[in-house]
Amino acid sequence: MNYRMKRIASCLLAGAIVISGTGVGTYGAQTGGVSAVIATGLSSNGSPAAGFSKMLSQCLIESDKAVAEAAAQAEEQVSENDVPVVASEYADIAIAQVDNYVNVRSEPNTDSEVLGKLYNNSAATVLETTEDGWYKITSGSVTGYVKCEYVVTGDEELAKKVSTRYATVTTTTLYVRMEPSTEAGILTMLGEGDDFVVVDDSMKDSGWVIVTTEEGDGYVSTDYVNLWTDYVTAESKAEEEARLAKEEAERQAAAAAAAKAKQKSSKNSSSSDGTSSSGGSSASYAAPSGSNGQAVASYASQFIGNPYVYGGSSLTNGTDCSGFVMSVYAAFGISLPHSSSGQRSAGYEVSLSEAQPGDIVCYSGHVAIYMGGGQIVHASSPSTGIKISGNVHYKTILTVRRIF
Repeated sequence: MNYRMKRIASCLLAGAIVISGTGVGTYGAQTGGVSAVIATGLSSNGSPAAGFSKMLSQCLIESDKAVAEAAAQAEEQVSENDVPVVASEYADIAIAQVDNYVNVRSEPNTDSEVLGKLYNNSAATVLETTEDGWYKITSGSVTGYVKCEYVVTGDEELAKKVSTRYATVTTTTLYVRMEPSTEAGILTMLGEGDDFVVVDDSMKDSGWVIVTTEEGDGYVSTDYVNLWTDYVTAESKAEEEARLAKEEAERQAAAAAAAKAKQKSSKNSSSSDGTSSSGGSSASYAAPSGSNGQAVASYASQFIGNPYVYGGSSLTNGTDCSGFVMSVYAAFGISLPHSSSGQRSAGYEVSLSEAQPGDIVCYSGHVAIYMGGGQIVHASSPSTGIKISGNVHYKTILTVRRIF
């Protein structure tokens, strides 16, 4: 029985007692507020029967008021306890945790067609979960099913570990500050559309993130960047077949080029001064020795401090980034285009985790030679010239190319 019905029953029972002449005092002690209503009814009219109608009306009014107050209190309590739950951005992210890869299948069973592969530490978005232990996922160009036991979901720490966070500049010129304040000193300036690795986004709610640049790590305002996360994704069967065919062709071409370079190097080692391809002075630079990536990196590092000249290719008198890579490799008998985009197709591709000294690291509009240990040597800018940078991730890496 609800609260209002109980009150009505109390009123009727009390009224009956009054009319029957048994008295108000004893029952009033049991019915609380009802006795007061009865007393009011009696005081307005000496006859209990005459006063009963008014008493019942007042009782019902009080009952409705009490019900309304109780409902308001309940609503207020629910409102106070109703704390919204914000879902983590990683809640639906699944990360493969396997020795090599897990197959992505067309249906949630091991007899269905394999559509692609989700390699270890690659990520997918979970679309749904089946009752028999499969996730329907989408990753890259592949949408299909993987066994739940081979992936981890909702693990923010793991997701951050296997991904790269980027900030894309959305304004013409963005200042990188030394501290999270618009009054802080300027470390460098970034151009619109450039992507930079975010090394710390713990202050993003306060409007700042830390990005890494050639000049070091600094703070940028989140008002002028778009933040996004890059994961390694699944590879479809068609993509895998195309990749393997391309890599094999590139390996064969690189092997032929390396053999040619070795033959030429042995013929010219006694006469080369290391600068014939750069057009500069030969006084203080050693000739290239060997025909491997380490030899390339060692040779390139001799020219640190020499000037940057847009469109140039002189290792001593001035060169731009692609001219630098081109001229260094020319000393080893390798012909490369004087174009950063053209060099992105030279040799064959390797992953950054497999990068070795001498590999060409290609960025958007820029190229560098990998030194090992996360360092690159490159013709950086007019203000810095040829230099070594200690963070290969200072810009978004498009590809890493191996010649030797």
